[in-house]
Amino acid sequence: MELGLYTFADVSPEPGPGAIGPHERLRNLIEEIELADQVGLDVFGLGEHHRPDYAASAPVVALAAAAERTKRIRLTSAVTVLSSDDPVRVFQQFATLDLLSNGRAEIMAGRGSFIESFPLFGYNLEDYDELFAEKLDLLLAIRDQVKVTWQGKLRAPINGRGVYPRPLQEKLPVWIAIGGTPQSAARAGVLGLPLALAIIGGEPARFSPLFDIYREAARRADTDPASLATSINVHGFIAETTEQAADDFYGPQAEVMNRIGRERGWGPTSRAHFDHARGPGGALFVGNPEQVAEKIVAQHEIFNNDRFLLQMAIGTMPHAKIMKAIELYGTKVAPIVRKETAKAASAAPVPVA
Repeated sequence: MELGLYTFADVSPEPGPGAIGPHERLRNLIEEIELADQVGLDVFGLGEHHRPDYAASAPVVALAAAAERTKRIRLTSAVTVLSSDDPVRVFQQFATLDLLSNGRAEIMAGRGSFIESFPLFGYNLEDYDELFAEKLDLLLAIRDQVKVTWQGKLRAPINGRGVYPRPLQEKLPVWIAIGGTPQSAARAGVLGLPLALAIIGGEPARFSPLFDIYREAARRADTDPASLATSINVHGFIAETTEQAADDFYGPQAEVMNRIGRERGWGPTSRAHFDHARGPGGALFVGNPEQVAEKIVAQHEIFNNDRFLLQMAIGTMPHAKIMKAIELYGTKVAPIVRKETAKAASAAPVPVA
């Protein structure tokens, strides 16, 4: 199982003493990706947002900077808001990243958890679903053939045009990211694309039927489900002790969740909610290295996922604490998880031909 990180490059929404601005956050971000590579993590994802509380409105630019400071780690968006972007430019940008990184680029495409990009780029929210379906179709057409002939409803057609440069990888990986919609899981299965599921609340085990829907849709579309990759993307934090991890993470994470909750009409979170969510059956992966590793392995037994991405840099978390958490993730958590999942794989029965 691949282990990695993702972030949205959070910044302070308002200026003031102790505020973290975009210049500081982006410089710190490159150091975090570099360290993740050095400690042996497999993937780093950067999400796209168009709000004052996030610095990553152009993830591929930051990932390209990170490509020059890293050697092995895969670099992906998390996510690219494909509905409000142009698939030609998305492909060109990530193909360029792939060339700069010696074949380590990926696209994680989604509809986005915020809507700011739609009016910003002149799109109608009434077309929310159709925009994503149509643009995903075009992105895959571009990925699969150099010269493209394509026609849709919401974008001008392309008639036999080439899209360049081509990536170093034979086929640029395109993942579909979802937040819990069965229809979205089924669409990824029908298309035969890897699926990333974000779980930021509730009991993770309740989300496992989405992977069943995904794999069944793939099977019905004549794609072997065993050939498809899956990821779960979650919130969490790692420190030397459980108490330190919880105390460090609660304040920044609660501030972000309450800020977003006020916009969406959610009730406020509390330390009691937080402590319950970091328990064995909750959605938060917060604790010392052994506890976090144990929970990752337990969730793998439920989901049989191929990738696990952890969002630790939430809100205005101090950079030094993030760096220490990344170090612990790579040097303490990852070896335990890899050992236990390898042991489970070797013990699994061999299918009869």
